[in-house]
Amino acid sequence: MRVFLGMILGAALLVAGVYVYDSQSTSTVANGQSASVSRTIVNWDVASADWNAVKIRAHEDWIRLSSK
Repeated sequence: MRVFLGMILGAALLVAGVYVYDSQSTSTVANGQSASVSRTIVNWDVASADWNAVKIRAHEDWIRLSSK
């Protein structure tokens, strides 16, 4: 059980770390004259759209399974 909880916590920390890194590298403060050209690690718009699609499909499947 500890291993499973550790994997979930590790994944959550990884996503949080990447989000913080991306938000700092693409902020308006970091985009001044001395800011280097950098790209985000994750395309957060696409990730958000995919996450919404997963939530909608899970909801529809739950409704289908619970109606039987």
